[in-house]
Amino acid sequence: MTDEPDPEDALARWRDEIDTIDAQMIRLLAERFKITTKVGYWKAANDVPPVDPGRERRQVERLEALAEETGLSHEFLTRFLRIIIDEVVRHHRIVRGEEFDAPDPL
Repeated sequence: MTDEPDPEDALARWRDEIDTIDAQMIRLLAERFKITTKVGYWKAANDVPPVDPGRERRQVERLEALAEETGLSHEFLTRFLRIIIDEVVRHHRIVRGEEFDAPDPL
């Protein structure tokens, strides 16, 4: 009998960990969109444009620094943020009854 771990057991454990993380990310994104929807209603009520380029720039800079600290690819981060920002802006424009046109890439 061998004391070496079964590679298939390790793979199953890693996949379980990935599934747990995926579920956490979905829950966090859902919570984020709940909050940004509130922001969208506030912006509409206060006649504030749905897009805030300064805020986007600050967020990108902050998250790029975090990505660098954690070893996350800059290209991936850029694509990921663009998807999130576009979805937030889409929600804000829906609240205002506007059409959605994706902004220029980051």
